Amino acid sequence: MFVIVLICGIGGCASNQEWGYADSNGKFKSFNESFDDLDAFNQGITPNIGGNSMRESPAIQEATMRPYQVGGKWYYPEKVSLGDKFDGYASWYGPDFHAKKTSNGETYNMYAHTAAHKTFPMNTVVRVLNVENGKSTIVRINDRGPFVEGRIIDLSNAAAHDIDMVKVGTAKVRLEVIGFGGVVNKDSKQSVQSIESDDILSGEFKVDKTPKSVSGGDFAIQVGAFRKKEGAQITQERFSHLPPYQSVIKEFELEGAPIYRVFLRGFQSEKEARDFLKTNTQIQGGFFIRD
Repeated sequence: MFVIVLICGIGGCASNQEWGYADSNGKFKSFNESFDDLDAFNQGITPNIGGNSMRESPAIQEATMRPYQVGGKWYYPEKVSLGDKFDGYASWYGPDFHAKKTSNGETYNMYAHTAAHKTFPMNTVVRVLNVENGKSTIVRINDRGPFVEGRIIDLSNAAAHDIDMVKVGTAKVRLEVIGFGGVVNKDSKQSVQSIESDDILSGEFKVDKTPKSVSGGDFAIQVGAFRKKEGAQITQERFSHLPPYQSVIKEFELEGAPIYRVFLRGFQSEKEARDFLKTNTQIQGGFFIRD
């Protein structure tokens, strides 16, 4: 069966847990690796915080885009696109979390321009504007959080200093998605100018072409589960005429016997899948997964 794994980081879990993800058979796979810079972090030395320290792979992206639960509440990582803007309150985290692991398995460096977000794909690049004083900075998402009502982003200590919010602790901000994969899209002119005029940011961020949007994978909805394959085949046919979606059968094992589950694939976001379920009330007990 599909297993939803809690991939949590500084904002909500113990720092000594093993990091990983569940494959389609529900088997845990670890992507925890050694960190060459860990001793430097523990000594308070700032290592190379450029592109080489970023962790990016299909396995990590898949794992960190799965729905997860913190404090009894479910969160659903989502598709975002260049130019998307979001308003809310920012907080920041620093020395108490320095050198601990983030949700994607990196080592948190409070001197780097990174941040935690509850639902953005990992390595999304965001411009953060403090609307209270007009100051802005650029960060890369590498963690999950903050899990406090009303807050939409948790900034590193360096980023918080940039927008002058360290002393007050929180600030009203506007977020704008400006890149993916740790790269700032070359058409984000204001952000490119900021990088070119700042030695620190230019050392952390590259400017190049990027995708217009990133979802981290597709969603699928389970529309039926059957002990007999014939029942699954009938249901698959029933949902086979709904382009652009595809109906597929996957065989699993439950209580020592085969079970055939029918999925409708091709949803690009959690919202799209939820909207489909709302408008197709004939699907009884349907639920969605990261495909």
